[in-house]
Amino acid sequence: MPTGRFGGRLVLTRTFHYVDGDGRPGSYTDRKRHLWLLSVVYPLSPVFAVALHALTGRDWMLAFPLVFGYVVVPMLDALFGEDRSNPPEQTVPELENDRYYRLLTWLTVPLHVVSLVVAAFWAATQGLGPAAWITLALVAGMASGLAVNTAHEMGHKHTRIEQWLSRLALAVPAYGHFTVEHNFGHHRHVATPEDCASARMNESIYRFALREMPGGVFRAWRIERRRLARRGRSAWSPQNTILQSWLMTLLLQVGLVMALGWTTLAFLFIHNLFAWFQLTSANYVEHYGLLRRKDEAGTYERCRPHHSWNSNHVFSNLLLFHLERHSDHHANPNRRYQSLRHFEDLPQLPTGYFGMFVLAYLPPLWFRVMNRRLLGLPHIAGDLAKVNR
Repeated sequence: MPTGRFGGRLVLTRTFHYVDGDGRPGSYTDRKRHLWLLSVVYPLSPVFAVALHALTGRDWMLAFPLVFGYVVVPMLDALFGEDRSNPPEQTVPELENDRYYRLLTWLTVPLHVVSLVVAAFWAATQGLGPAAWITLALVAGMASGLAVNTAHEMGHKHTRIEQWLSRLALAVPAYGHFTVEHNFGHHRHVATPEDCASARMNESIYRFALREMPGGVFRAWRIERRRLARRGRSAWSPQNTILQSWLMTLLLQVGLVMALGWTTLAFLFIHNLFAWFQLTSANYVEHYGLLRRKDEAGTYERCRPHHSWNSNHVFSNLLLFHLERHSDHHANPNRRYQSLRHFEDLPQLPTGYFGMFVLAYLPPLWFRVMNRRLLGLPHIAGDLAKVNR
């Protein structure tokens, strides 16, 4: 199966050879190389749901992706456990230059579009009852939340094609402000009270959503407006990257409404809102209660791996382009997903993101599990002054 370029041909496996610091030769093989295809296929979950519904005629089959994501994936994370291995640093430049890995992210972008189109078409043409129709909108939104993750991986990269593909991916859930907000707002203020995308201790996910969702839009617009002003351009200039993505959203979603009818507008509203909530759920989990220290001048310390919650759970990471190795990502945002590392003594989540989302949706249970874990971290040791609250 053609999937990655090496030696003039496309291969599924590759061994990287290196020489360590003591001059000894070694080799490294990414055992998960072909398994990263799961991150490509998973956004097609609405298509699978539609296929199951078409084959069986049973409305409850449309809920299969929700059950899979919130029930089956946490069980598989428990079954397969964690992978704490890292690629040798000597192999990282070659590993990151291997086109195979970035081709997977590129390929995923049109699949996000396909999933939304198929789901919207099915909802508009099959005479679904209200429960089935809403279920399919949620399934489509859950998958489009993954489009933000795809855009997240590419939005940190500096190639022109990845920047544009990131905007296209964000157009699917109408979240075109994300790259600006995330790269230049969240990464700058992460794990501080000033960051609308960092959850505070004892803040429920629902209260957090009311702060994070609008806060991210306003902060992104301010950042982009200032960037363009420095170049002598209006905020409404065609060079506004947020507007570029929003225009793609307009073309896609208005096109669907025109082709499928006005009920599609309500479908897209539910779809968009649930997709946004998926991103909010990830933000909530990733930095809950963690705080960077200030020096005497009032300047926050540099972001380090222990300012993000980390997870090495194998299965959910394979569905999310290694998003859950979030600690290394924030400390080294330009690293590509295949070379993100585990570090010892990090804030570790008890399970992968899907299981953590379920926990977060039940605030009393979340506080009971995570507050104890937060205050027990070695660098906090029960000191509330070292917690974001």
